[in-house]
Amino acid sequence: MAHSKIATAIALLLTGALAAPAAAECENPETLTFSLVPTEDTAAELQLYQPLIRHLSAVTGKPINFYSPTSYASVMEAVASGWVDIAVLGPASYTLAKAQNDDVMVFATYTRHAGHMQEEGPGYRANLISRADSGIETIADSRDATLGLVDPASTSGHLLPMVAFAGETGEDLEDFYGRIVYTGGHDLSALAVLEGRVDVAFVATHRFDNVVDRGDITLEDVNILWRSAVVPQDPFVYRLGLCEDLRESIASAFLTAHEVPEVAAYFEAINSPRFVPMGDGDYDLIRQLQAAAD
Repeated sequence: MAHSKIATAIALLLTGALAAPAAAECENPETLTFSLVPTEDTAAELQLYQPLIRHLSAVTGKPINFYSPTSYASVMEAVASGWVDIAVLGPASYTLAKAQNDDVMVFATYTRHAGHMQEEGPGYRANLISRADSGIETIADSRDATLGLVDPASTSGHLLPMVAFAGETGEDLEDFYGRIVYTGGHDLSALAVLEGRVDVAFVATHRFDNVVDRGDITLEDVNILWRSAVVPQDPFVYRLGLCEDLRESIASAFLTAHEVPEVAAYFEAINSPRFVPMGDGDYDLIRQLQAAAD
């Protein structure tokens, strides 16, 4: 009997010793930090987000700080490093950040009403535009022109042009165009075309609509020379290191935001009816484009 008890005790000790280590403790910060990829007027963009941020704070029970970005890369690095908890990224900047740190995870995006250039649904296109009176009306007309791109981490302002458009012309952008400049934002690309500072530029359809809504440009001011395939809208991401109940609260705040009267102005401004859930696999198209670019 004694030997049986000793054997049982040893078995229990071994079971405990061989058991999987406890999961790392999750993070439940007192304050959450939010950021977004920069636009022509990031301060105005942040003001637009204020009702949504207040709703997020109410649902999570936590104050929300804002990290002011200087570039797409700065937001990617801030999320990947854990400095930022919740962010709005571009599709390409999301997959790049995810590759840097698997802790980054998409949980939602917004769907769109049809707009000036934007189509209905949770996707958008990269369109190549020229000024309506420029005489540049086809892709062939744009050869050797000055091209405006947005940012090296932009999906529609860099990745799609480098891969999909170049695949259509059969030439690298650097060979097809006489000069390439980076504007820093879709808004700035649209205005650079309008003001003649670049001859053509790639713009995201929903970002172009924002410039129209501000009264700075109209659809009639431009020619559309090329349209990309539809790509998923900008991902809203959080860190997986946050505690699960906190992540669920964050997602719930976004997915119920359309039910909150105070947030209606935000949805109206972005021409959207609501947020919809998204998963990492929804951005595999972007990874395929990035792999082709490499």
